[in-house]
Amino acid sequence: MTAPALVQKLWNYCNILRDDGLSYGDYVEQLTFLLFLKMADEQSRPPFNKPSPIPKGFDWPALLKVDGDDLETLYRHVLEELGKRPGMLGIIFRKAQNKIQDPAKLRRLIVDLIDKEQWTSLDADVKGDAYEGLLQKNAEDVKGGAGQYFTPRALISAIVEAIAPQPGQTICDPACGTGGFLLAAYNHLSKRADLDRAQKKKLYNGTLYGVELVDSVTRLCAMNLLLHGIGGEGAPPSETD
Repeated sequence: MTAPALVQKLWNYCNILRDDGLSYGDYVEQLTFLLFLKMADEQSRPPFNKPSPIPKGFDWPALLKVDGDDLETLYRHVLEELGKRPGMLGIIFRKAQNKIQDPAKLRRLIVDLIDKEQWTSLDADVKGDAYEGLLQKNAEDVKGGAGQYFTPRALISAIVEAIAPQPGQTICDPACGTGGFLLAAYNHLSKRADLDRAQKKKLYNGTLYGVELVDSVTRLCAMNLLLHGIGGEGAPPSETD
């Protein structure tokens, strides 16, 4: 599936949730929580077989087993529990709240939209571009004021090209928003053909630093970089990426 098709698939459902008063920003935030849970579950299965950072009973399979009010209650407890955890979990789920009050619509989002895709097998460019597409749609919702943390990508690219970051440099965005400048700097450096293995590892985890004061925006930044293949558990993208 292409990134635009994935964006459209996810975005179409937002129009249904808006009838219940859910904003674009709230929708993208809920997608962030559920995508993280789904990908953590995928990573724990073959061929990856990685230990899941999500405690049993608060994971994706647990959500799939329940329906109705039980689903809404479990989802609320999942958000509360994971928000207490360190590292990436704490960044993504800190002060998280369920904004989808209709259990039937929450169930549809989980089962019909997110569970139908194998997110881990999608190319990082597809996942990342799809997520950025959602962030951009959110930013275009002027009433929500989302534009304050979403700089136009053409402007970001021009600035990064002008600064021309070099391998070995530390890159910091003191007001990183959803991570557009950090991502552009990563892309600029990753295209170099002269990077050795150690430099590539350092670029992936240890070069990019961001500061963001708003919890909801911080989680969007962390997920944006994670979906683009940057950072991981133990090194939250919004802090020590």
